Amino acid sequence: MVTMFSLYLPYVDKLVFHPFFLPAILLFVILYYKSFSSNSGSSKNNAKILPPSPPKLPIIGNLHQVGLLPHRSLQSLSQKYGKLMLLKMGSKPTLVVSSVDAAREIMRTNDVNFSNRPKLRVASRLFSNGKDVAFAPYGDYWRQMKSMCVMQLLSNKKVESFRRIREEVTLLVVEKLNRSSSSVVNLTEIVMSYTFDVICRASFGRKYSKNHDGYGGNNNFEDSMSEAMKLLGTFFLGDFVPGLSWIDRLTGLEGRLEKVAQQLDSFLEKAIHEEQIHLNTKTNIEDKSFVDILLEVGMNNRDGLSLDSIKAVVLDMFAAGIDTIYTLVEWVILELLRHPEKMRQVEEEVRKQMKGKGRRVNDDDLKDLIYLKAVIKEALRMHPAVPLLVFREALQDTKVNGFDIDAGTLVIINAWAIQNDPIFWEEPGEFRPERFLNDGSSSSFDFKGQDFQYIPFGSGRRSCPGISFGIANAELMIATLLFEFDLKLPDCEMLNMTEIAGITVRRRDPLMIIAAPRAF
Repeated sequence: MVTMFSLYLPYVDKLVFHPFFLPAILLFVILYYKSFSSNSGSSKNNAKILPPSPPKLPIIGNLHQVGLLPHRSLQSLSQKYGKLMLLKMGSKPTLVVSSVDAAREIMRTNDVNFSNRPKLRVASRLFSNGKDVAFAPYGDYWRQMKSMCVMQLLSNKKVESFRRIREEVTLLVVEKLNRSSSSVVNLTEIVMSYTFDVICRASFGRKYSKNHDGYGGNNNFEDSMSEAMKLLGTFFLGDFVPGLSWIDRLTGLEGRLEKVAQQLDSFLEKAIHEEQIHLNTKTNIEDKSFVDILLEVGMNNRDGLSLDSIKAVVLDMFAAGIDTIYTLVEWVILELLRHPEKMRQVEEEVRKQMKGKGRRVNDDDLKDLIYLKAVIKEALRMHPAVPLLVFREALQDTKVNGFDIDAGTLVIINAWAIQNDPIFWEEPGEFRPERFLNDGSSSSFDFKGQDFQYIPFGSGRRSCPGISFGIANAELMIATLLFEFDLKLPDCEMLNMTEIAGITVRRRDPLMIIAAPRAF
């Protein structure tokens, strides 16, 4: 989500000179103040203890205080108003959580009550109105789909069955970098393509090339997914100020959303139909893609599994996988380039592990790369891919840390602020993988969110079910890069760590590096 003013600035002239602009604003202000007066009167009758709040503006509330990097601006606000803070995002009351205690109370003590997802425009349109797992409302349908993902799509056994895919696609990356002859390459683009190809093959059993959709059409699936990811991280004003949703149409956001939703829908229907034709020819688990498994579940399930559900779950795999995996690889390489002594240490570990084996890194080698795992954990601490996690919503009135929270309140858990809190992390701004080694105070931390000062993938019922799949892909790519190549920056490249926010937070500029093949 980006700040309202920065998003709509290019459209100011179009908005201001639109013939319906001033009448619409005037009508909305009248209705708003009418509603505001009514709400103010009722609140006096209820002696509720609310969390502290920053001052608000009419209509937009605190939206103007959510900057280009919301995880950082919300942290700054929390330092002034409290680690449990109530904002008004337009008409939506929003609880911002930046403390370990409150995160524990929401994701463990009151997990059921805070397991709902708010209904937001982009997610509803792309994921068939909540037919997926990540954005589905809490209830029986979500429980059924989550169980299926955990037990069948993303089980440890199934993740292991994809090792051949990971290793084959990684080999293609090595060959591409070898062909670069130590010239400058865009590592961000290469790793993004690697991630897309792995998820394509895991989902459909095949890759879809950049310039061809596999069916003779003009739909470029990779570009459509890229546009969908941008929109998932874009602020739609109508979600928070319903009376101004017409602005989303006027600025073209609604049109972009409808166009990409139709492109994805058309592509997925064709891809799923293709898999359905060949379903009976696949008898081994290693040969079955995500779509194959979903189709089998649909046939064996008494209530069936609709085409919309299959399409939505497959989109989940791409939305949750592409950006999170490639941003993790990118941040790890960036931090290692910034800290040459850490780079040497992890290179030595990987190369010692592979010494005398006469082959490339594979999944079997990863379990013994202890320092590499610590490096990845530290990168996720400093740069969680989704720093505000996925928004939650309160199902009913409750209390958190003694404060009253109303049903329907949007809940934002600032994982980035929690994981950079100096109360729990010594020198949190320093890249120190050693804190996750056996002699470190944080050595026992895993990715499952049991320790609430470390929640890169969330915790509780709505934690990410694809942790094993994502980490396995990232570990293999990082270990391979460090084993096969000596990585360095071009002379003209600056190690700028400036972030850019969307559904994930990544480095603003692509990572340009020189990958010099090692002499074995």
